[in-house]
Amino acid sequence: MANLIVRNVDEAIVMALKAKAGQEGISAEAEHRKILERALLRPAKKSFSDVLRTIPQVGIDSDFQREQDGNANDVFN
Repeated sequence: MANLIVRNVDEAIVMALKAKAGQEGISAEAEHRKILERALLRPAKKSFSDVLRTIPQVGIDSDFQREQDGNANDVFN
């Protein structure tokens, strides 16, 4: 494995990293590795069109046709 040195990190970030690591019961270095892994190796987000393509084809368009009772203006009265 490679070593990584990060210089000139704001003290508030260092303190937040140490606090988060303490909550997790791990070292700041281990927490830093987790953060980097989540940020850089997480699965790529799907586009909206990709998600839509995963919706199963059920029924036909007319099954989902909206029927309105009465006058369309009644909606606002």
